[in-house]
Amino acid sequence: MQKTALYQKHVDLGAKMVPFAGFEMPVSYEGVKTEHQNVREKLGVFDVSHMGEFFVEGPQAKDLLQYVTSNDVSKLVDGQAQYTCFPNEMNGIIDDLILYRFHEEKYMLVVNASNIEKDWDWINKHNKFNARLTNASDEYSLLAVQGPKAIEAMQSLTEVDLSSIKFYHFKEDVFAGENEVIISATGYTGSGGFELYIKNEAVEKVWAKVLEAGKDFGIMPVGLAARDTLRLEMGYCLYGNDIDDTTSPLEAKLGWITKFNKDFINKDNLLKQKEEGVVRKLVAFEMLEKGIPRKDYPILDHDMQPIGYVTSGTQSPSLNKAIGLGYVNTGNEKIGETCLIQIRNKHVKAEIVKLPFYKGE
Repeated sequence: MQKTALYQKHVDLGAKMVPFAGFEMPVSYEGVKTEHQNVREKLGVFDVSHMGEFFVEGPQAKDLLQYVTSNDVSKLVDGQAQYTCFPNEMNGIIDDLILYRFHEEKYMLVVNASNIEKDWDWINKHNKFNARLTNASDEYSLLAVQGPKAIEAMQSLTEVDLSSIKFYHFKEDVFAGENEVIISATGYTGSGGFELYIKNEAVEKVWAKVLEAGKDFGIMPVGLAARDTLRLEMGYCLYGNDIDDTTSPLEAKLGWITKFNKDFINKDNLLKQKEEGVVRKLVAFEMLEKGIPRKDYPILDHDMQPIGYVTSGTQSPSLNKAIGLGYVNTGNEKIGETCLIQIRNKHVKAEIVKLPFYKGE
């Protein structure tokens, strides 16, 4: 098991540590519900240093990225980020990721921890453009400071006007006395805030300063369990649950990051799928009766016929009701329709709803 540079800090804070994507990670400190609500109402700091970072550079960096990712990289300007995915050749997804443009010849990709090796092999395999590739995953730590008070609480640590960094934009500057920190507004919680990409050797200092600066604002360290409940309330996909090597971006309602005005891997098959229609779709649902949906639980129609399966589910701390995502056969995805979730030997009623589950205050 690998450890992040902050491993000992989490242990000292009494975090419950669990194996996740090859790393020993903090799953919770004071409890999922407490941490979750603190991010929604105040702010929290997450250590998500297990994520991978690749740099793609050179005159044909953009050409490589246009070919291996589904979104349109040409739309980016310097200092802008983009949510995208690596399509495979079988209508599935190698990974979903965030792509950052520094300038015309320098980009950074932030990939899921469990897919670092797979993604690195994939991008190298398709690098017919001679772009310069660097896997910097072992050099960088990543802190996510999330919540409505994040900007106000962290402003004392930098001369960058944090409120001026628009959603899905970033700046590289001095933060907490450290040079070349990437300050990015690409949050995964739906409550505002930003991420800090910091070299490993500096992250302990930055962590301490973040906690100190946030003290008067009610900052709390937050584990991966609350990160999951926060992202699920927004309806954000989690790789390995809601999307994987067998799910198409069109099935996963990621058509908005799949741009057919350029050439990319598996474009023709995905275009055919778009024209002919998909056979299943990712839906969101709220439980109408008591019961928590879990991954792989069957979804049934009212004749008790299987129509799909759950991919993610939890008790929502913000809404105080059980929510979930899952795939259903096309024709069963209409908002307002009801279905049944098989929870062990019970059939529990649920309603298909529109995302996000959490609409904010």
